[in-house]
Amino acid sequence: MGPGTALLAADAYVYGSPLVRELCAVQAGLQEGFGVLGPAPFNDFAHAEGPATPAAHVPWGASDLVEALAQLDLSGGPVRLHVPDAGGAYYVLQFVDTWSNSFTYLGSRATGTGEGEWLVVPPGWSGTVPDGVAGVIDAPTSVVSLVGRIACADPRDLPRVRALQQELTLTHLGARAHRTGLPAPDPDVPEALRFFEQLRVWAADFPPAAPDRAYQDRFQPLGLLEEGPSPYVSAGPGLVRALGEGLALGRSRVEEAVRSQGAAHGPPGAWEVRPHPGDRGLDHHGVGTIGPSEWQTADREASYLVRAVAAREALWTPHGYEAVYAHTAHDSRGRPLDGAHRYVLRLAEPPPVRAFWSVTMYDTPGHHLVANPVDRYAIGDHTPGLVHDADGSLTLHLSADPPADPARAANWLPAPAGGFGPVMRLHLPEQAVLDGTYVIPAVERVEGV
Repeated sequence: MGPGTALLAADAYVYGSPLVRELCAVQAGLQEGFGVLGPAPFNDFAHAEGPATPAAHVPWGASDLVEALAQLDLSGGPVRLHVPDAGGAYYVLQFVDTWSNSFTYLGSRATGTGEGEWLVVPPGWSGTVPDGVAGVIDAPTSVVSLVGRIACADPRDLPRVRALQQELTLTHLGARAHRTGLPAPDPDVPEALRFFEQLRVWAADFPPAAPDRAYQDRFQPLGLLEEGPSPYVSAGPGLVRALGEGLALGRSRVEEAVRSQGAAHGPPGAWEVRPHPGDRGLDHHGVGTIGPSEWQTADREASYLVRAVAAREALWTPHGYEAVYAHTAHDSRGRPLDGAHRYVLRLAEPPPVRAFWSVTMYDTPGHHLVANPVDRYAIGDHTPGLVHDADGSLTLHLSADPPADPARAANWLPAPAGGFGPVMRLHLPEQAVLDGTYVIPAVERVEGV
């Protein structure tokens, strides 16, 4: 095996890692739970008990959303989804195929908040749509992750959210039983080759779009197209070496792209805003998606790296037209944010959104919610009692200790004693956010305090 085989294996890693990451997440959702959510079998929802809190100890937990997650298996036929009337409140249901492409959205932006019935059907389905169904969702793959986020302003809002959870239901309508688990890679494959075995088995069961299959054919010399017994159980030393080198090179490519994407840009303290974190999915544009358009990476081969970076860094992050997440860890002079100091974030005007915005506090480097005496983990337009300045602007106070002045304390977002990094979430952002016209002001350190 020459160096060309290792380079081919690196291409296979970049191409296939989103499939492997997505299905590992599906498996986690089925078996042990995912983040704040407990495990649930195929075609059933797992619901969070409420917004994330420090006790959950999950990175980047959202403290003003209640999460839901269902892994759909359509191998036995369609699944019927009932969506309750949300009464105008924000929510989104995001559908993600096994290759980590978001292909459908239901909810406030896409379909409204009224009650409805939807039929999720497998690839190639040609059956009869039952009466009362509002629309059909054509799934590109027979397994789909259904990711739900329901706005929850504060604990008093939980009864409303829990009522919605009870009415958000899935019903398997297929004539055949659905799967109880994912196709299993051969357990005798050495750990060093496990990624390629997962990719081999799962790519066969969940084939990509036709243009991607043509690209995938390149990997035949690696054994990735082999059917039946795994070629990796007793692979020759040349193949083992080439696959190992390719795996390392592929990972390096993705990590370098991550570093490049997160490199410092703009003036000191500029928030990192990524309206296009995962522009991919060239082939399937279902209900609620915008495309084909600027929301896709037009170059198919280039899109594989974009998809791999998104799957590594932000699996299940929605398209920017649904939500944009901005973050910073530095003040206006480029100094790391630290709870030893006091800071302000002055918003001359509200961030331009059609749903809501919030700033959530996380520690660094773990990115966990921060316990504090007032149990406030985020602040935003839904926070009661905010005090605006005389000119209508809003000044948020970020510090470990509360401000002495009551008006400032009303706008206090508690910080940890050490390093921290806030995240601004903008739900249904306006065009000014998406095109960069709106610039989030830098966090300013209050000098001499």
